[in-house]
Parts: sequence; structure tokens; C-alpha cells
Amino acid sequence: MNVRMKRPTSTRGFVSKCLSISIILGLVAMLCIGQLISIQLLNGKSTAQAATASRTLPVKISASRGEILDTNGTVLAQSVERYTIIGDPQAAQSFKPTTCTSQTASNCQQIDGKPVDATGAAAVAKLLAPVLGVDALELGAKLSVSGRYVLLKKDVTPEVKRKIDALNLDGYIYAKLSSDRLYSNGTTIGSLLGGIDGNGNGVAGIEQMENSKLTGTDGYKVYQQGGGGEEIPGTVTESKAAVNGGNVTLTIDSDVDWYVKKVLTEGKDKYQADWALAVVQDVRSGQIIALDDTDQIQAGSSAAKLNVSRAVGQTFEPGSIGKTISIAGMLQTGAHQLTDRFTVPYSINQNGQVFHDAETHGNEHWTLAGILKESSNVGMVMAGSNYSNAQRYEFLTKFGIGQSSGLGIPGESVGTLSNYQNWDGRTKDTVLFGQGYSVNALQLTNAVATIANKGVRQQQSIIKSVTDAGGHVTLPDKSSSTRVVDEKVAAQVLNAMESSGDLYNKFAGVDGYRIAAKSGTAEVLSPDGSLTSIVSDWAGIIPADNPQFVVTVVMKNPRVGGFGGLTAGPVFKQIGEFLMQKYEVPTSSPRTDAIAVDW
Repeated sequence: MNVRMKRPTSTRGFVSKCLSISIILGLVAMLCIGQLISIQLLNGKSTAQAATASRTLPVKISASRGEILDTNGTVLAQSVERYTIIGDPQAAQSFKPTTCTSQTASNCQQIDGKPVDATGAAAVAKLLAPVLGVDALELGAKLSVSGRYVLLKKDVTPEVKRKIDALNLDGYIYAKLSSDRLYSNGTTIGSLLGGIDGNGNGVAGIEQMENSKLTGTDGYKVYQQGGGGEEIPGTVTESKAAVNGGNVTLTIDSDVDWYVKKVLTEGKDKYQADWALAVVQDVRSGQIIALDDTDQIQAGSSAAKLNVSRAVGQTFEPGSIGKTISIAGMLQTGAHQLTDRFTVPYSINQNGQVFHDAETHGNEHWTLAGILKESSNVGMVMAGSNYSNAQRYEFLTKFGIGQSSGLGIPGESVGTLSNYQNWDGRTKDTVLFGQGYSVNALQLTNAVATIANKGVRQQQSIIKSVTDAGGHVTLPDKSSSTRVVDEKVAAQVLNAMESSGDLYNKFAGVDGYRIAAKSGTAEVLSPDGSLTSIVSDWAGIIPADNPQFVVTVVMKNPRVGGFGGLTAGPVFKQIGEFLMQKYEVPTSSPRTDAIAVDW
């Protein structure tokens, strides 16, 4: 008897499931093959183009900021190549050093000829820490965080960057090119040079004034980059070279300025002054040779970016140095001659205003030249009787008082000089002896230089030339000049100033050289209106018989010495001696034409 066996239900279910799975897998395989065909045959070109485009990027080529140099070519400010070192923590944590063999010598890692003996971030840190000069544990901790970017060190030199390159850590460690602005002269003309901001733009001093000339034009390069950001050779498609900024050469002689700052600092300490400043100007060209003060500010520092050079921004009443301007105006208008005679008392009441001289004296027989030599305020008020207010204002303005120097230095103050129509009953006379208006040291120096330059006021300058990246030199526009007084008048005032300088020859004289000078001392008003301090100053022309330089020295509130001739004068003496020696100026001929100072 035949018995028909039935297939178990479980077996039929298993076969059905296998068949279903096979069908699904077949469909998946067909889809994959189809996608592959699409990528390889139909969309291969566009896919490759997209991949290429994703790694073809423009990279900026930074232009270097130009240098600032002194008149002799000494570099005062320059930008140098520096690098920022960046790590990729995610990549570093998967790092495995390559053992150095003859086959891997060009791309392996070792420490002092031995295997690294570590992996991951610890291995990267062990290799990199000695080169960066940092602690390996701290570096390892930085590379052990999540993410793809961590700053490891800034301002790394090219030498250190080359050592990092030799570690063969591309893809794990990157070096981003940057620059650093270096200043070579410490605090010498620190605030005058100023500084730059984080974007490399000048924000103070010469850096700001000449920013457009110092700033270059960035370039770029378009190329394919590898996984570590490196350039793939032969893939550059477009490029434009960077054009570096121009070099700016100043009229400043850094050797002279260094010495000026030195003696100013010593003078400030010796005479216990609050501060001191000085200007040295070439008489014939109007070029500023030195311009500094006792503030100890490093160029490029936060202080240099926030504070204007005191020698540029500080204003003060010139005191008796202002008498030279008044006498020059009196001679030019014909109001007086230097030989005019005056009987000068110690004090005088002029229209209800009492004026007196610095030192008590009886009635003195002085000429106008003698009034300047003895620095008599009373004598100046007497001489002003036929020198109108309009004329007083006119010549103060012609000599540059109350006006910008034209140098363009950021933060320069023009001082104060109100119109003569606004002068009160006292100011109209105090302006005759340098009070009632204020100046900065540049203005006062150029006023005295006008007398030294035969009555012609030159436009002062502090920029000597600009040299662009191609080596083309541009000189500033020829300095403008204005005749203020006749040559004969200037010669007479210079003669009277030489007699004034002789009065302080023991303290401010320069052996072998005649000087024409005027000292000044002005009381300073405090906020409450009381007279609490003084400004002592001195402006000297050297040599008097062949004017080469004008040197102005100003001190605030010297507690020892007081008068300008006894404080600022001795500082002038040191500067004058240095100038005569450095520039090998011939010694003076004897004086034979002194105008009478008394009668």
C-alpha cells in the first residue's frame, strides 16, 4: 500500500523566506549596480568635477606692511613673517607614528633617533612640544578635546615653522601665515610712531598718518588642496601676486632723537620736573631732526595707540620766548628800532592793569634790544604803546601761532589764539610777552626758525620720502615758504637774541659756538584759577652766525632751578654740543656787531 508523505509546514515556510530574501538581495544588488553605472558612465564627469571644485579654493596671499625708517635708513618699524600653529584634535587622536626605516625616512617620526612610543594626541604632543617650547602634557590635553580646530601657539618664527614641517605631521598640525610688527627703538619716538590694530591698519602716530602708503594690496592663488590644506602641485588655475606696502623714510635722525630723549630724562630728574620735551629743526629745510619727550611709551603698545606724543599734543604758554615775535613785528611795522631807548621801572600801571618784571630793579636805561635781553615784561608793555592790537594779532598769526604745523601728525593741537577783538584789557598786553595764548613745541620752534631763516617761514616736514614696492621713490611736495619779516629785521632780532643768549652763557652756552636764544617762564593756571605751577622753556639758534638748527626745550613745573634759562637752557646746551659734533659744524667767528642793550 502506497502511503503519500506530506512536506512539513515548517519546511515550506523556510523555503519561502529564503526565496523572499533572495529576491530582496537581488533587487538591492541591481540598485547598486544601477547606481554604479550611473556614477561611472552617466554622471562620472560631473561627479569628478564636483569633487575637484570642493577642494579647489582661493587662498589669500597677504601683502607685507612697509617699513618706517629714519633719515639714515635705520629701520624703526617693520613687519616680519610669523605663523599661528593650529591642531586638528580629531585627526591627532587617530595618529599613529610611522617607524623610521630606509624606505620611510622622508615621512616618519622619531624622538632623538628612537621610536615615539605612543599614539594619538599624546604622540603628537611628544613630537611637537619641544619644538614649540611648551609642556607636552598641556599640549596633549589641548589635542584631546572634540572638534577639528585648536589654537596651539601664536607668533611662531619661520625657523620654528621649518622644524614643525620636519616632524611630518601634515594633516594633524597646520601653520597659518601671519605677520608681526616690530619696533627697534624701544621708547624712543614711541608714541610718535604709534601702532597698528589687529587688522594691520595704523591707528596712531606715523603708522596712522602714512597708513595708505604703508599698506600693501593682498593677492590670491586658486589651487586644489589636499586633506591637510596643502597645495597639490600643478593645480594652480589662477593667481595674483601681492603688492607690499611702501617704505616711509622720516626726517628724524634716530641717533639724535635717542640722545635728546636721554638728556631730557636726565634733566627731568635733575630739576624734578613733571615732564620735559624737545624739538630739533633744520633751519633751512624745515625738516624735524628730533621730536621727543620724557614719556616712556613703547611704539606699538596700547599706550602708543592711545596717547598722542607729548611733543606734538602738549600746549603751553611760551612765556618770554614770545617777545621775539612781538619785537619782530614792531621792527617790521616801523613801530620801533632796536636802538630805541626806554627808562624801564620794575612795575607799571597800564589802563588799570599792573605789570611787573620777574626780579625787582630800579629804573633801568634799556634799549629795545636790552628789553629783550633782560626779558622785561614792563619794557614790552611800554614798547607796545604804538603797536596796535591788530598788528600784534597779525604777526602772531604770520609766525604760525594758533595754526596747524601742517605736518599732519594725528592728535596735534593747534594751541589757542583768540581774535584780537576778543582780547580783554589785560590780554592785549600779555600777548606782547608770550602769555594769553598757547602753542605746541612745533609751532614755537618754527617761529624761532623763521627768524633764523632770514625772515622766511618754512613748511615743517617729518616725511623725507616714500619708496614703493617697485623701488620708485616719491619725495614730498616742495615745502612752501612765506616771508614773514624782512631779512634785515630778522637779522636784527637774531642779534638781540644773541645778547639774550649771552646772559645765560655759563649755563646754556656751547663752547666754540655763538648761540641766539630766548628763555621763557610762564605760570600755569590750575582748574580753580590759581597759579600753581610753571612752564620753563628755551629756544635757541645754533650757530648764531651761521644758523643750522633750532632747538626748543620745554619743562613742566621744574622744582629746582625754576627759570627756563636755568633748567631748559642746560638741556639745550647738551643737545647743541651733540649736534655740532655729530654734523661737524665749523666753529663760530667772533662777534663784532652787537647792538647796544643799554644807554
